[in-house]
Amino acid sequence: MNHTELSSELSYNVSRRVFNEEYFQAYLHKKKKQKLSKRERFLQYFRCSTVKAKSTLFSYVPILQWLPNYQVKEYILGDIVSGVSTGVMHLPQGTFAVISLMISAVSVKLVPDDMFVHSLNATNNSDPFAQRDAMRVKVATATAFLSGIVQLCLGLLHFGFVIVYLSKPLVRGFTTAAATHVFVSQLKYFLGIKTKRYSGALSVIYTFLAVCKNIKEANIATIIVGAICVVVLFGVKEVNACCKDRFVAPIPVELIVVVVGTGVSAGINLVGNYQVDVVGYIPSGLRTPVLPDIDLLSKILSDSIAIALVGFSMTVSMGKIFALKHGYTVNGNQELIALGICNFIGSFFQTFPVSTSMSRSLVQESTGGNTQIAGGISACVVLLVIVSLGYLFEPLPQTVLAAIVMVNLKGIFKQVMDIPLLWRTSKHELTLWFVSFLASLLLGLDYGLMVAVGFAIFGVVFRTQSPKYRVLGQIPNTDIYWDVEAYEEVQEIPGIKIFQSNSSLYFGNIDLYVIALQEKIEINPTAILLEKKTLEKKMKQKAKLSEGKKNAFLKLRKSEKKHVTQNKVSEDHQNDEAAKEVSNMQNAEIYFASTGANMPGESLDEEQTTFVKTPSDIHSLILDFSPVNFVDSVGINGLKMMLKKYAEIGINVSISGCNGSVIADLERLEFFDSSITRSLLFHSVHDAVLYCQHKAASESL
Repeated sequence: MNHTELSSELSYNVSRRVFNEEYFQAYLHKKKKQKLSKRERFLQYFRCSTVKAKSTLFSYVPILQWLPNYQVKEYILGDIVSGVSTGVMHLPQGTFAVISLMISAVSVKLVPDDMFVHSLNATNNSDPFAQRDAMRVKVATATAFLSGIVQLCLGLLHFGFVIVYLSKPLVRGFTTAAATHVFVSQLKYFLGIKTKRYSGALSVIYTFLAVCKNIKEANIATIIVGAICVVVLFGVKEVNACCKDRFVAPIPVELIVVVVGTGVSAGINLVGNYQVDVVGYIPSGLRTPVLPDIDLLSKILSDSIAIALVGFSMTVSMGKIFALKHGYTVNGNQELIALGICNFIGSFFQTFPVSTSMSRSLVQESTGGNTQIAGGISACVVLLVIVSLGYLFEPLPQTVLAAIVMVNLKGIFKQVMDIPLLWRTSKHELTLWFVSFLASLLLGLDYGLMVAVGFAIFGVVFRTQSPKYRVLGQIPNTDIYWDVEAYEEVQEIPGIKIFQSNSSLYFGNIDLYVIALQEKIEINPTAILLEKKTLEKKMKQKAKLSEGKKNAFLKLRKSEKKHVTQNKVSEDHQNDEAAKEVSNMQNAEIYFASTGANMPGESLDEEQTTFVKTPSDIHSLILDFSPVNFVDSVGINGLKMMLKKYAEIGINVSISGCNGSVIADLERLEFFDSSITRSLLFHSVHDAVLYCQHKAASESL
């Protein structure tokens, strides 16, 4: 039995009195909550207990929580294969490409080549380029030190909440742009072309154009080796995908390609015989820890903050992609603290700032990595190679690594398929996807991310300022109210208008709310009151004119005795006309203003007839606040003014569906007074409708 058949057999019948807020306050009893003083709250916050200490420790060192529950038989093989494959890729690739470009820009800015040009003609034996590189390493180290401090402080201050603004369309557009940056950066290695490195805005365009310009210099042997690797990688990955249920662990094709490529390159001497670029010299050993250059910190502050934020955003973006795929959540504060500690401690060993590598993260996930054990094994591989085995991978062709990176970006590029889906479901999210992608692609990931987040926040503000406004009607013989424009069966309640907005009321949309209300119910109390004052003024002027005519008539009567009878008749006629005009002033309806009819001998301006309609057939207005989450002081003031204006033209206003937080806002912001009481708040729209109908019937008797 489906849901439709089941619901058609169910019904309910409830008999109760109409609930408003005053009755609720009298009928229900609030639970008493113990109020703590500031001192008690302070002591409670810093009070330590076993449970609290354990929770805090696990939040900062999560490995203590998941490592004891590690499922060795299920995860260990995949983690080993994944860790070794990813570790081998680390050797020539270094840190994340975009972070490398940002570090390079900072280093070149502070230590330009021009500083060492004069040293080329010097008589000393020191190498000016070695001096330049040493100074640039100091800049990179200081940047890692400062960016680590920034990330650590932001994590301790719980700045990780910003990940809520990294929505799925934003993240997928951003990561697709990042994948494009990485793909384009690998083209020169795949083709064996030498090009200039670009950074900053439009760098991906300049890099691609440089590759196209030098395409004639491409090395045929390099392309053949790279193409063979691409075919093998795609083929084995398809086998892994089709037979994943049959294999204990995926075939480590990346590791196989690296080992075979290194062996073939060394065996036939690709670099000597065919000029294929290889990884080359890999330095061995660890550097002695040194303190970063503190004097550079003031010069790299802004760049360090940008690098810290981009590194964090990239890490969280990739984390959210894998979290959605594998069903877990990402803690932004943990990521900030982890990155901060890595950068801070690593800076003493002259390391670059670290971040998530898109290509290697995809390799680790696709080769069977399940837990952070894979990352630990990858780190051990890198450490082993740095200490003693680096020379074994020196013959590895760079095109092999480029092929691995480019093939593993396939999953990210599949996100382009979001476009037709978002076109059908949400144009707003499609726009956000495109803005995130294009801004990150053209402006760089740092500025592109800021533009994307700013656009996302602007979109939220815009949607709250431009909500959907509806006039509700009743589904016959039910207590359900729906949009009158949506279904033919929905009917408006005679004499009652029900208005709903699907947004909260605050300073940014209260004016739009009032205007939409007037347009939807076709009653503008301001225009009606203004027209009423105008008519009263005109009637008073006519009364004065009639009184002047009467006085003139009396004087004429005294001076001309012989026309007493004739003037008496004239006087009675004038008095009757004046009395009739005064009576018309008191009982005049404003309806003529909307129909275009004018008072005799008078004409009304066109502006005075705008949105003016007789309220004689509407006695009640109900504002449905069920979608409202909060109201601020500006919204409260606008709401109070609106209620008073409708009351002046004889329309009673009620509010329905307020949740507890909205009622608390109304009380805190002093919405209620002698004229606006809690009795106008109702539990539901139907409660308000029944009350308005009963009140109108009582007043008509």
